[in-house]
Order: sequence, then structure tokens, then C-alpha cells
Amino acid sequence: MRGIVLLLDKSDLSRIIYHALAGEFSIEAVIREAKVSRQAFLKRRLKRLGWRTVLGQIVFAKCIVPLLRQGTSRRRADIFRQYGLDETPIPVERVIDVPSINDVETIAVLQKLSPKVIVVNGTRILEEKLLNATDSTFLNTHAGITPLYRGVHGGYWAMASGDPGHFGVTVHKIDKGIDTGDIVAQALIQPSKADNFSTYPFLQIAIAISMLKQAVHDALDAKLETMPPPDGRSKLWSHPTAFQYLKHRITRGVR
Repeated sequence: MRGIVLLLDKSDLSRIIYHALAGEFSIEAVIREAKVSRQAFLKRRLKRLGWRTVLGQIVFAKCIVPLLRQGTSRRRADIFRQYGLDETPIPVERVIDVPSINDVETIAVLQKLSPKVIVVNGTRILEEKLLNATDSTFLNTHAGITPLYRGVHGGYWAMASGDPGHFGVTVHKIDKGIDTGDIVAQALIQPSKADNFSTYPFLQIAIAISMLKQAVHDALDAKLETMPPPDGRSKLWSHPTAFQYLKHRITRGVR
């Protein structure tokens, strides 16, 4: 098997990607970054979005999301069973933990291994110094259709915007922008009535895995091709506030 490197966060989605790829590729290293401190996270978001939006996002995350998860535990289990997803911990001996994915330690590992393909999921935005440290192809799985729904929760925002035809997932190359890299593959998905905000990402990653595997194979064979973006306005999306979620649930029935 041919080797690749993974740059991951500590999320369940990253563990799913690890196990999906580990059975088909030789993973030379898993570099995993720590969570951003709550203080730094809030400071950065307050500066960008303002306190009203951030407060609404906190209420949504702390009060509404837990209820959504409770109500869809069976649907979540069905998705895992149907697509054979595995979210068990990554073996500790395979992991190199770093405070930030952009640390010099990450660059040193990549330069030492010189992998042809690097798969990224859930990390901070990769800085240019990291992207330029190697000639590797960086691939990312994005839970949305780019460039229309960049940022976070792209599937949810497509539904909330009255655009369910663009609920989907993208595999793309990584450049210095936010979800602006060349598109390798996209798939449109129709969520079931049992799905909601908490299950959308698992459905999206389940559909994306086969596309990601093919993209890795193609990149290793130097046969990776890109495709033109869909028509529409490119926009960067953030986390919904409690007000936004309730508004779209009442007016559009988006759960």
C-alpha cells in the first residue's frame, strides 16, 4: 500500500476518515492538533462577528444542538451501520499531537516524510508556510457544495437558504483561501426526514468517503483532475445562532 499523511482535529469525523483510509492506504503519520482554547476561540469570533451573533451561536450550541442529538440517536446509528463508519479512537501510537497544525513540528514531519498526498480534516486554516513546505497534494473533504457554501455547516445552510438542491459534499485541493481550492469531486445528497443539523455531517462524510479514496488514488498516480465550480454566488458561512435556527425551522421546516 502507498503512503499518505493525515492532518486531523480530535473530532468524530476525523476518526471516521482515519479508519476509512487506513484499510486502503498506508498511513505514514497522523498529525493531530489540539482544540483552540475557549478564550482564544471566543476572542477571535467576537472580533469577527460581534457579541450578539456569538451569544446566539453559544445558545444554539449549548441548548439546541444537544436536544437535536438526543432526538436522532437512532438515525445516527443507522447511518453508521449502513455505510460502515467507524469512530473508535485512533491508535495512540499512530498519532503525533501538536498544539497547532501550523507548528514547526508539522512542517518538519512533512519535510521528512515527503508524502505525495496529505489528507486534511477539521483543522485550523493551513498557513502558507505549511502549504509551501512540501510539494504534496493537500486534499480536504468539505461538508457542503463549494464555492457556494464555504465555511461550516454547508449542508444545513443550503437547506436553510431554500436551496436543498445544493445539499452535498465536496472533495477539493487546499489553497490559502477558505474552501476555495480546486474541486476534485462533488456529490449532491437528499437527506431523509429523519435527519437534522446533528446528522447532516455524518451523512455527508459517509457519501464523501468513496470520492476521497478515489481522489487519493488519482493523486498518488498523478492523474488527479479537477472540475469547474457550480454556478452561483460564493459565500462564507458561520455557525447558526439560536434565532436563525428557530426561524428556519419555523419558516422552512429545516431541522
